[in-house]
Amino acid sequence: MLHQILVANDGLRDDAVVAFANTGREMQGTIEFVKEIQHRWDVNIRWIEYRKAKPKYEEVSHNSVSLDGKPFMEMVDSKSSNKFLPNQNMRFCTQELKVKTIKRFLVGRGWKRWTNTVGIRGDEPRRLKESKDNRWVNWYPIADAKETVQNVNYFWKQQPFDLKIMKGSGNCDGCFLKSEATLAAMIREYPERMQWWSDMEQKTGGKFHKNRTYKSLFDFISFQHDWIFDEESYLCQSDDGECTG
Repeated sequence: MLHQILVANDGLRDDAVVAFANTGREMQGTIEFVKEIQHRWDVNIRWIEYRKAKPKYEEVSHNSVSLDGKPFMEMVDSKSSNKFLPNQNMRFCTQELKVKTIKRFLVGRGWKRWTNTVGIRGDEPRRLKESKDNRWVNWYPIADAKETVQNVNYFWKQQPFDLKIMKGSGNCDGCFLKSEATLAAMIREYPERMQWWSDMEQKTGGKFHKNRTYKSLFDFISFQHDWIFDEESYLCQSDDGECTG
């Protein structure tokens, strides 16, 4: 989406901002990918992160971006109860760490109203939603152009770089909305990264998912060993935080 906008306008318009809101739990490949876009396409990407103290955001750089979960931990600490973690029913992590952080950044720049440009494809109609905030309207140019996953994949195959993360892992490493199978694969491949999620649950006494803890998933995988990854029906394959049977 960004590439096509840059091509169509011969660069970025003066009244446009490209923002990347880092949660502190992005995969390293995601951080490197954003850096590559910034460098190869010669676009000024504003790196911003949630902060507990006002104005509740901080602009950082690709060299000082948090890699240890700091924005996420500050968000949890800011809640009235430190046992209150985001979950599949109350995804306030996305709202606080990304949506509201970008909003505060733009308001801090003096913006009153704007168009929020989102890269959702034409084959993802359920994700197309109107803005609930009166400060901006949502615009989905890739969906308007009826671009599909095949079109997008073809585009990236023509590029000299791409997003290098484990297939299905997503950008936020241990996101509780991932399927049990995906989280198990992440634990096997990145145990040190996934330990952070278990530590957060044990530190706060809360849970990211109503039916499991990250420690229980760690223990289960350790007990059962790798054979469970060869049985497609053994681990829940469904995304969005719930098994479907």
